[in-house]
Amino acid sequence: MDAKIIFQDENVYILKRCSEHGSQKVLIASDIEYYKKCRNYMKPSEMPLKFNTATHYGCPYDCGLCPDHEQHSCLTLVGVTDRCNLTCPTCYAESSPTYGRHRTLEEIEKMFDIIVANEGTPDVVQISGGEPTVHPDFLEILKIAKSKPIRHLMVNTNGIRISKDEAFVAELATYTPDFEIYLQFDSFKKEALEHLRGKDLRDVRLKALEHLNKYNISTTLVVTLEKGINTDEIGKIIEFGLKQRCVRGVTFQPTQVAGRLDTYNNTTGRYTLTDVRKDILKQTTIFGENDIIPVPCNPDALAMAYALKIDDKVFPLTNMINPDDLLNNSGNTIVYEQDERLKSHLLRMFSTGNAVERVTEDIKSIMCCLPGIDAPNLGYENVFRIIIMQFMDAYNFDVRAVKKSCVHIVNKDGKIIPFETMNLFYRDEKQKKVEQLKLQTQ
Repeated sequence: MDAKIIFQDENVYILKRCSEHGSQKVLIASDIEYYKKCRNYMKPSEMPLKFNTATHYGCPYDCGLCPDHEQHSCLTLVGVTDRCNLTCPTCYAESSPTYGRHRTLEEIEKMFDIIVANEGTPDVVQISGGEPTVHPDFLEILKIAKSKPIRHLMVNTNGIRISKDEAFVAELATYTPDFEIYLQFDSFKKEALEHLRGKDLRDVRLKALEHLNKYNISTTLVVTLEKGINTDEIGKIIEFGLKQRCVRGVTFQPTQVAGRLDTYNNTTGRYTLTDVRKDILKQTTIFGENDIIPVPCNPDALAMAYALKIDDKVFPLTNMINPDDLLNNSGNTIVYEQDERLKSHLLRMFSTGNAVERVTEDIKSIMCCLPGIDAPNLGYENVFRIIIMQFMDAYNFDVRAVKKSCVHIVNKDGKIIPFETMNLFYRDEKQKKVEQLKLQTQ
């Protein structure tokens, strides 16, 4: 349906009216100026090498990817299983110990091959689920993935197996350096974890990090944020991550209304990307206003800050670029040395396609532009990256924005689908509803 964006009381809302459900007003941002800036951060689209489905019904009913889509896959998820050893109340996939099935190795290799066909040399592929480490052939899956021309391989996990099985972690370490663990790390509070995950996982997460630190396996802490539950811990989690040898950054994801979480502050009480950004600035002294900026490939959904951690010091990088320079796409005023190289390297780093060799190359290249930092052996271990990743749902869904989505997932039918539309339209029973809608339009 048609909708319009309005600015009201320092917030940004989307207004829409459905003949069946009536009018609705949904909060999409709590910072008007930042929202306006996002409009100017849009970079030209980068298409995949091929499209997989034709456009018959229009976005979002032809996902696969279809030619209507305007962005290739910066990060692609491969769901190797529906099963999980948890039953999280916030799970968008509704996974559990008994739900669905494990994919066969043949199916999984086909998924990897589809990504390679679309991307050539995919920047980042994430093995996901369910909980991927419960797959009986998980280590074989890693071997298959490493045989493909994937720049950077990640595993999305709740950390339970990593916390219990050090020999398993030692095996994971053999896949480094182009390998990373994407570790759930939502809270330090028992009550918050029970609310979000259905279980107190504090000891599990700390033991998992102990093992990951021991083997220095690159790790991103992934925090699902729910307003009033764990949003007061953002600064604490960032500061904790900076002290961990293995941690390369923290990703914050405001809750998406999908799967088991079908109702949650879904209109004017939402917790948005701009709320996360504000809380980072309030709860830490590490990053400033100009450090957390929109990611150009999909600025409505992604914000990022980069820093270097050297010994006990943290050096934010983004504020070294004049923000107006980026917005106006003109001039060459750089805070340090007016060096165009610094700007170009930082812009390249500001991508969800963050393969180790690319980030390492860029870090080394900008050292000559950063006076006062004397660390000739910098590499990926010195990176600390903050990402805010907001996934749309049925309430704030925007076709214009979903066409720019660069986080995709390969479904069990071998189609590459934006993560938002996967959760809303293409998971199990939801797929049947989409097919019914298509029939109604014929």
